Amino acid sequence: QVQLVESGGGLVQAGDSLRLSCATSGRELNVVGWFRQAPGKMREWIASITWISGRTMFADSVKGRFTASRDNRKNTVYLQMNSLQPGDTAVYYCAAARAFGERVGDYLYWGQGTQVTVSS
Repeated sequence: QVQLVESGGGLVQAGDSLRLSCATSGRELNVVGWFRQAPGKMREWIASITWISGRTMFADSVKGRFTASRDNRKNTVYLQMNSLQPGDTAVYYCAAARAFGERVGDYLYWGQGTQVTVSS
């Protein structure tokens, strides 16, 4: 079982940046994904990164604004979010999977989420 804990959320203004962290209990599963869920909307995949190679993938909605990185020594994954807009307001989750996927069901373990609110 993998435990994940997100942190770094908060209230920012449009155009600001935030860095989310996802601390994990281990790297047994090679992929960590980031999802977000806005009120009244489905949870959507936005990014994934692998522990072994650091390969990343991003949804079109965040490509060019968000980057992902990992620190294997700390078992921690980061999501750097730049040029934030009100449409980015959501609860952000990290999750662990064996392989890349964009579906909620592809991920086996989830963190509790961290709120990101972007004001205009």
